[in-house]
Amino acid sequence: MMPAPLARFLAVLGLVGLLAACAPLRQPMGDAVIPPFWQGDRMVMADGYSLRVLQWWPPVADGSAPAPPQAIVIALHGMNDHAGAFTATGEALAARGIASIAYDQRGFGDTLNRGIWPTGATLVADLEAVTDLVRQRYPTVPVVLLGSSMGGAVTLVATAGQASVLDTRTIEGVVLNAPAVWARSTMPPPQRAALWLATRIAPGWELTGDGLDIWPSDNIAMLRALAADPLALHANRVDLMAGVVDLMDRAFGTAEHIALPTLILYGENDQIIPPGPIARFLARIPQDAPVTVARFPDGYHMLLRDLGREAPITATADWIAKRVPDRTAPAPTF
Repeated sequence: MMPAPLARFLAVLGLVGLLAACAPLRQPMGDAVIPPFWQGDRMVMADGYSLRVLQWWPPVADGSAPAPPQAIVIALHGMNDHAGAFTATGEALAARGIASIAYDQRGFGDTLNRGIWPTGATLVADLEAVTDLVRQRYPTVPVVLLGSSMGGAVTLVATAGQASVLDTRTIEGVVLNAPAVWARSTMPPPQRAALWLATRIAPGWELTGDGLDIWPSDNIAMLRALAADPLALHANRVDLMAGVVDLMDRAFGTAEHIALPTLILYGENDQIIPPGPIARFLARIPQDAPVTVARFPDGYHMLLRDLGREAPITATADWIAKRVPDRTAPAPTF
């Protein structure tokens, strides 16, 4: 019979081997081989990775030259979503003279290796490249970043993170729609433990939200269309969810460093990013920071696609109209 200490050692060694064999998958940015560039309705990053782009521009009267938009909004979608999430917002802002450019973030929408987490650093680097490309093409038009949920976390890390590479001097303002700041420090211990364990023993396990009775919006027709949308992710690997939580950890830590004019939109019925983490995040923002918070009592997580989306979209347009021309101007109240 094998001695007990040796048996324990081999058992531990086997467990280590099992964990090593179940390492989380990642698709970080590759080596830079080209300068980023536009290619039709896509943007190609420095490592050759291609991102789909959608655009909405103010209408032009027949026979007249197009006037420069009041601002260009660069929009970042949330987890499992894609650039089409901003269709209603883009159309409404265009009617107010504000252009919008949204792109499929790496690993989502119409991109390669969908569902594999690209790392937060890669998403931030992509945003930097996209911003540079927009500024190069439209050098005289003010740029505003709009991040929804996970896109809000990317935006926060890019503009307020201490290790950010984004030149915030090229950004006039930031709009955060239900920003994903549900950091580990705000989660119950059993939830943190379950994620830790699942990431190490079953990182490729795919989960859905079926049966959870969680409603991201009150717009049922939109949710049904999203459930049938081939560009949306309908299940998530555990390691992707862990990567998003890593990103939320970083985003939560940016609260003390917000320096750009910022509008935060939050629906009181949000069942995705709970009110507790949002409250703790807001409480950490210095009182003299240029931050405006707009709360919507009937709003859900997908505020900009809810049945009542007109109110948060109008708030966004009004805030841009007020703050973009003059950062020192008092922000509108909502």
